[in-house]
Amino acid sequence: MRFAQRLNSIKPSLTLAVNAKAMELKAQGVKVTSLAIGEPDFPTPQHIKDAAKAAIDADFTKYTAVPGIPELRTAVGAYMEREFGVAVPMESVIVSVGGKHAGYNLMQALLDPGDEVLIPSPYWLSYPPMVELADGVAVTVHAGADKGFKITTAMLEEKVTPRTRMLIINSPSNPTGAVYTQAELDAQVEWALGKGLVVVSDEIYEQLVFPPMERTSALKWFRDRPEQVVILNGLSKTFAMTGWRVGYTIGHPDLVKKLSTLQGQSTSNICSIAQKAALAALTGPMDCVGVMRDAFARRRDIAMDRISKWPWAVCPKPDGAFYVFVDVHACYGGKVKDSVEICSHLLEDAQVALTPGVAFGDDNCVRISYAVGDEVLKDALEKVEKSLKALAG
Repeated sequence: MRFAQRLNSIKPSLTLAVNAKAMELKAQGVKVTSLAIGEPDFPTPQHIKDAAKAAIDADFTKYTAVPGIPELRTAVGAYMEREFGVAVPMESVIVSVGGKHAGYNLMQALLDPGDEVLIPSPYWLSYPPMVELADGVAVTVHAGADKGFKITTAMLEEKVTPRTRMLIINSPSNPTGAVYTQAELDAQVEWALGKGLVVVSDEIYEQLVFPPMERTSALKWFRDRPEQVVILNGLSKTFAMTGWRVGYTIGHPDLVKKLSTLQGQSTSNICSIAQKAALAALTGPMDCVGVMRDAFARRRDIAMDRISKWPWAVCPKPDGAFYVFVDVHACYGGKVKDSVEICSHLLEDAQVALTPGVAFGDDNCVRISYAVGDEVLKDALEKVEKSLKALAG
């Protein structure tokens, strides 16, 4: 069978592959703890589930407008204005099948063959494939643990070319949990706008920022330069709604129209019931988000308290999301040679699933998700420590 050449460079998600291997071992009776998947362990808040049930009972089960029902698009704009003080009209919002779909559609709409996209590394593993599937070129700008996993405009300047079309910013970051201050974010956006680039700010974790670090957004830049600034967001992380698949894009109305045309020829509207659930999430009480944020901050501290004592590891303290990205390359050279091999070893030896850093652009590291219960996390980290200590000698 002949397949399209565009698929040749696209690899399966290592995050999902590791989780699948962990599930396979569980099915064989092995007690495996997965710290590999980027998914809150909390249930979707009750008022959101109630709204979905009410939608079903009301037979709200037909097609809707492709970019989303008007009240949901309006609610997205109202949410952003409430949180960041910038009004966003309904015409600047389109709702898609999760944040990943929003990003994929955006690349298809904005990139021509050969267009280069600057991607800070470590990066969310889906950014390069999204760019490549649009026939663009992913250009990574790497900042390791020694730099706190945060790039600078000077580093961007070294990679920009006449073919550069776009800069992607992800803060808080998956996989590192690094958060740019508003001044740092502004500097990058201002630099990119000065080069005539499109800035894509992925803010899917914007609610999961731990004090004293303050939440940030590129939304004020969208207000001033809507033709060059795009915001990606969604409800998966903030409201523990990963399986509901609700993401959204905030952009210039002309871009939203193009995205709607593209989406209309692929998925059409997202699930009608999920839209009603999302409406309840964005317009309902936010105390549930605070409870989850506090739990993640506590777990961050649990993880850092142990990892900071590992002499063979380097891990900048994350200020957001629910990951730590740990440089463990000091353990390489004996039984394991890279992040894939060390994660395979930990799965077999410690029965703990982690994600190889190579999936995120840094083979020196492994990603640990602390979106699990406190005691589960402590037990898993103890097992990981024992196994890594043996590797490090």
